[in-house]
Amino acid sequence: MECLSAASPALSAPKCSNKVLAARPPCRRRLGRSVCHAQAPAERSSQIWTPTSQRDVGNLVICGQGPPPPNPAVVERFQQVISQLFQQRIVRMGGPVDDDMANLIVAQLLYLDSTSNKDIIMYVNSPGGSVTAGMAVFDTMRHIRPDVSTICVGLAASMGAFLLASGHKGKRYSLPNSRIMIHQPLGGAQGQAADIEIQANEILHHKLTLNGYLAEFTGQSMERITQDTDRDFFMGAQEAVDYGLIDAIVTRPQLVAASNGASL
Repeated sequence: MECLSAASPALSAPKCSNKVLAARPPCRRRLGRSVCHAQAPAERSSQIWTPTSQRDVGNLVICGQGPPPPNPAVVERFQQVISQLFQQRIVRMGGPVDDDMANLIVAQLLYLDSTSNKDIIMYVNSPGGSVTAGMAVFDTMRHIRPDVSTICVGLAASMGAFLLASGHKGKRYSLPNSRIMIHQPLGGAQGQAADIEIQANEILHHKLTLNGYLAEFTGQSMERITQDTDRDFFMGAQEAVDYGLIDAIVTRPQLVAASNGASL
């Protein structure tokens, strides 16, 4: 049973019916990116796969389903905690990597750089996302004076794993049960053959760039990186240490603080 939302001009409130509405091809969610059937065209982008079938999801409501709206008091408290952590030079990178997240993290890094040369700790829990947004964060991490220590909490996949590995060497960590995944960029294009070729070349450019940096971060050969990123390549914390993506596994914040010369 499905119902139209109140956004529909014909209805003033959600009403349920047994009418079956035509739906676009279903999507399979894969770590923050959507992989849809070929019938759903994708926006021209070398960053992530963004199927147009997701645009109208907000106009269709499944009766009795969906998460409740967040409690404003909980949201306010969460922001207060994030603010307190920021004052301790701790930056949180949580959720998909997009332009909004990148702009916020870049601003935080630049501000902390202007106040002190002390290390910055960045906690990463991200399924990945936009390549260009991630590279904005990466370039800023290299641009500022303080060392940026990275810690994986939960999942660091795709651009999340790239940014985790781009932390200052010797200061890249993971909690014991975190998962880390690397793979090649995913993109889509439509239009004339010349347009598709342009987008394909852009994706290949990103692939070579990311693989080159991963080889630098890990000490692995380009051939090994190219082979391992051909498909989703998952690692546990110890496997990521052996691979060279991170430097150590931590169980207590004091271990990170001692390594970074900070106090937690």
